[in-house]
Amino acid sequence: MQTNTIHITNDGSNTLFSETFGETYHSIFGAKAESEHIFIQSALRKWTEQQESETNKPIRILEFGFGTGLNAFLTAKQTNQKIEYVTIEKFPIEKDIWSNLNFCEQNTDNKTLFRKLHEAKWGEKTTITPTFFIEKHQCDFLNFNFLPNNFDIVYFDAFSPEKQPELWTEDLFQKIFVSMKKNGILTTYCAKGIVRRTMQKVGFKVERIPGPIGGKREILRAKKTTN
Repeated sequence: MQTNTIHITNDGSNTLFSETFGETYHSIFGAKAESEHIFIQSALRKWTEQQESETNKPIRILEFGFGTGLNAFLTAKQTNQKIEYVTIEKFPIEKDIWSNLNFCEQNTDNKTLFRKLHEAKWGEKTTITPTFFIEKHQCDFLNFNFLPNNFDIVYFDAFSPEKQPELWTEDLFQKIFVSMKKNGILTTYCAKGIVRRTMQKVGFKVERIPGPIGGKREILRAKKTTN
């Protein structure tokens, strides 16, 4: 079991510090701002913008690292789109930790939404709102069953390559690439050259884009341009 402690980041939102990995779950410069920029703005909204016409098909998102639930929470608040959200977490955080995170800002509806996300059963598809469905998997990323042509968007939010090098490999990114649909988008906070080159080697078209204000200077956005 991991030992986590709550910390305040520069935008006032919480992050956790993992004593197991010696690293925070989110940027100390602003947890909520980082998540909004890297995953909502740079992935979800970018994917929506590139669609040529309206579609009734749900957006399928795969997240590596449910963690605090912040990425899922911000995504679930995008109520104008139907979203099927699949997330993987090897070390779920305890209720006495997640129930004290301050992402909901004293908003009753937000608190209910956040609680439902954390209380959703592992291994089952759960309806959270009329437009948001979540399926949580408690397993190692390396043991996940990757089905081909399955996801529109991937949020890659694992601990850093220095802390979990086994999760930033060509083999894993190859499995992710196969699991994504054509024109699918992957974003991650890590802009290291070795990560970019590994993504390119398996077939992604990768670009460095500006990071969140006050945080990382650059992040990576990768696109699958072939079938």
